[in-house]
Amino acid sequence: MEIDYLIIGQGLAGSLLAWELTQRQKKVIIVDNSQLNASLVAAGLINPVTGMRFVKSTDIDQLLPSAITYYQNFSRLFKQDFYIEKPMLRLLRNDKEIAACTKRFNVPEYKNYLANLIPSHPNINASHGILKQKSTGYLLTIPLLTALKNYFISLNAYIKTEFQYQEISLSPILSWKQFKPKQVIFCEGHSATNNPWFSALPFQLVKGEIITALAKQKLQQSILNYGQWFIPLDDFKFRTGASFDRENINLNITDKAKTALLASLKQIYPSLTVKQITQHQAGIRPTTQDKMPFIGQHPHHSKLFIFNGFGAKGSLQIPWHCQKFADHLLYKKDLSQISNINRYYSLF
Repeated sequence: MEIDYLIIGQGLAGSLLAWELTQRQKKVIIVDNSQLNASLVAAGLINPVTGMRFVKSTDIDQLLPSAITYYQNFSRLFKQDFYIEKPMLRLLRNDKEIAACTKRFNVPEYKNYLANLIPSHPNINASHGILKQKSTGYLLTIPLLTALKNYFISLNAYIKTEFQYQEISLSPILSWKQFKPKQVIFCEGHSATNNPWFSALPFQLVKGEIITALAKQKLQQSILNYGQWFIPLDDFKFRTGASFDRENINLNITDKAKTALLASLKQIYPSLTVKQITQHQAGIRPTTQDKMPFIGQHPHHSKLFIFNGFGAKGSLQIPWHCQKFADHLLYKKDLSQISNINRYYSLF
């Protein structure tokens, strides 16, 4: 069977790219390689201003409208909400952070993202005050990926299998099983470090653990950012995370991370009492050395591509990048140099 694109990976990157290409009337097969991907564990946070210096994310003025439009379109199509907009309260840790964020209030480019400074909060322990951020929220990743999976199944464009690299033949024609794609695009998250064609790229994998729990009392309804994060999912249910581990790159959950996450949350939200932990998960973020995505064509195999490396900012970055990548694949439009893997061709 001849197809246009074989996409490996049904995480957020692979799913949104497959969607974008099918909307452009391309024949796509998306392969779910049956491995737990970071998208199914990720918090889906969207936060335009980050870091100790309170800096806008690169290209945020393009990324954010693109992401919101994308998720709103999915909500209309699948008749359920996927992106939940909520204010974020960032707890300030010292006078230096107070000065840095105060300085941003005088910069016009930040007015859409910063609301105001709050000296205190009735439920939150914040000795140095709180920065209230706006244009923040979170993506319900699992419901969205489930809806897209069902959509691809309806198109006969979804295959669930334990994908093996050796099943791809590069010559005399590009093929995988019974399919003859014009191009193969790898969207496999952290598994790319085992990819025989793209493992040279400088990934910097990070393991993160997340807790989902029920509280005994009604929760305050803002996202909290205090080094970790807290997301109220409804009046009583919340998620908190994530741990940060570069040494143990596996999917094992640990009591150590659970204890640390709950202790950190209790310190800043002392009135919260956990009734029940309903889920404890671990995921591996496909972060990169320079914190920019890996997008583009293999330097020696012109029919092999990668769309990966979005790390913790996938919910924000992927919609815009998948549109630009589709433009590149279909019309040869240039990729952004900050994401194009040609910046690392010397490593291949």
